Amino acid sequence: MARPLADEDEEKPLDPEVEKVRRKLVRFVAINLGLLFLALMVVIAALVYKARNAPPAASPLSSDIHVPAGEPVNGDIVLPVGARVISQSLSGNRLSIDAELPDGSRAIFVYDITERRIVGRFSIRNK
Repeated sequence: MARPLADEDEEKPLDPEVEKVRRKLVRFVAINLGLLFLALMVVIAALVYKARNAPPAASPLSSDIHVPAGEPVNGDIVLPVGARVISQSLSGNRLSIDAELPDGSRAIFVYDITERRIVGRFSIRNK
């Protein structure tokens, strides 16, 4: 009984037609893997090229403000007479001022620190 099991374990040669198909399949897989590897190398090379030749990041806008060393920035922001500042917010070189106007309405003023002027006014109204 041990003999038939040993015969089954031995590999029998493939039919010549099946062997041709297997060789074609192996060649097909090898070519496709080579192309995939080549495409991956091209993508990695492009990423490295872009990273090396990228323009330097723009410096923050607040560095556009020319102030002598050791001195604070100062200036005047002119709001309408009787306006009361509710809140403010700074982003880069822009200052947003939420103000309550003398007539009770509210408005948001956008002030550019580098230009030293109000660049926008947005009224806040209810519909």
